[in-house]
Amino acid sequence: MAEVVIVPTAADAGALVADEIAALIARRPDAVLGLATGSTPEPVYAALRSRLSGVDVSQVRGFALDEYVGIDPQHPESYRTVITRQVVEPLGLDPARIQTPNGALETIEHAGEDYERAIAAAGGIDLQILGIGTSGHIGFNEPGSSFASRTRVKTLIQQTRQDNARFFDSVDDVPMHCITQGLGTILDARHLFLLAFGAGKAHAIAGAVEGPVTSSLPGSAIQLHEHVTVVVDEEAASELTHADYYRYAFANKPAWQGL
Repeated sequence: MAEVVIVPTAADAGALVADEIAALIARRPDAVLGLATGSTPEPVYAALRSRLSGVDVSQVRGFALDEYVGIDPQHPESYRTVITRQVVEPLGLDPARIQTPNGALETIEHAGEDYERAIAAAGGIDLQILGIGTSGHIGFNEPGSSFASRTRVKTLIQQTRQDNARFFDSVDDVPMHCITQGLGTILDARHLFLLAFGAGKAHAIAGAVEGPVTSSLPGSAIQLHEHVTVVVDEEAASELTHADYYRYAFANKPAWQGL
């Protein structure tokens, strides 16, 4: 069972996860982070700024979850640009050590295999940050994705394109295809942190944590992982059947266990 931590606000969630990342980097200066984009992880990256101030992060490595196919890497909404803006520059990371999948059309046929080799060469991902979409997708693994899938090209469903249209001039400008870490790739990470905020994510969170393990809701793949921490605010937790138990368990957790 995933550990579920229910907090008052997204800022509280960001502080909790940032503490864990800072502790990881203190233990392992060349830690490998799995980096999500979008609005969900922003509180984590904001909280990390103070926690990593004065810390040598020159050896930290990172892999983004996904990238749009065919988008200019310099486009303000390419995930290469977003990761640079949200994570690399504010935290002072070495941009050469932070990778995103290559969405260039010229090399797209083998870009997934290239990314898998790069993650393996780094020794795998120590801590993966995840959000979840209203369709239940994690990364860009839309409903129907195989739990054994690796980094590959996917076609985005219309709901996901509409959800992401707020970052573009219109939904028509949201690319149709992406390259994303697969569910199997995500499950290889040593520790998963799944975050969700707001009532709009409540149904997806309930399904991911307490529903059946099914490819119809890709986020439910987290139930197959041995070390998952789900951090949600009260609204996102509102459809969890066992919310009171999760609160009780976390309040009485032995301090030495950590997250």
